[in-house]
Amino acid sequence: MAGYRAEDDYDYLFKVVLIGDSGVGKSNLLSRFTRNEFSLESKSTIGVEFATRSLNVDGKVIKAQIWDTAGQERYRAITSAYYRGAVGALLVYDVTRHSTFENVERWLRELRDHTDPNIVVMLIGNKSDLRHLVAVQTEDGKSYAERESLYFMETSALEATNVDNAFAEVLTQIYRIVSKKAMEAGEDAAASAVPSKGEKIDVSKDVSAMKRVGCCSS
Repeated sequence: MAGYRAEDDYDYLFKVVLIGDSGVGKSNLLSRFTRNEFSLESKSTIGVEFATRSLNVDGKVIKAQIWDTAGQERYRAITSAYYRGAVGALLVYDVTRHSTFENVERWLRELRDHTDPNIVVMLIGNKSDLRHLVAVQTEDGKSYAERESLYFMETSALEATNVDNAFAEVLTQIYRIVSKKAMEAGEDAAASAVPSKGEKIDVSKDVSAMKRVGCCSS
C-alpha cells in the first residue's frame, strides 16, 4: 500500500467553509489554494463543491477540506448541512463592490447561527489587485474584523496574494486550539484526546482561548 500514503497520511482533518456573496471570488480562492489555478471564466458555483489540500503545521500534517457554496439566495436550503462540522470559515467580500461588504454582517450572523460561536473565522477582502476600483478601504475591513473578533486579510486570487497565508493562518489557529486542548488534558490523556485519522475535530470547547489572543482582538 506504499503508493496509497501521500493522500491518506494526515494527522488532522479540518472542515473549512467559504461564505460570502456570489461573485466575490470564493471559487477562485479555493482553486488557487488547492490547485494553484485561476480562471477568469469561472461560472457561479451551483450547489456545493469542495476540495482538499494538506499543510504542515508544527510538524503535523493538517488536511483541509474546504467547502465552497453558491452565494445566491436560491441555494439557502443547503445551509445547515453545509455548515455542519465546520471548525473554520473564510468570510469573503469583494473590495471593489461595497454591497458585498455590507452583506458580511448577514453572512456572519448566519454562520454563527449554524456553527459553534467560537469557530475560527477570517474576514477576506478579495480582488486586492484591482486597486483603481477599490470601494472598501482596508481600514474598514480591519476595524470590522476587530469589532467582531475575526482575523483579517486582503487577498488576490488572480495574483495569488495572501491566499496561502489566509488559509494557513486559519488552519494553524484551529490546530493550536486542538493541540493546546490535548496538552491541558495531561500527558496520560493526550493520547486519547488526539483524534484518529479522518475524525472530524470539534473545537467548540476551546476556541474562546484563541479569541482572547487572536491577532484582531486587541
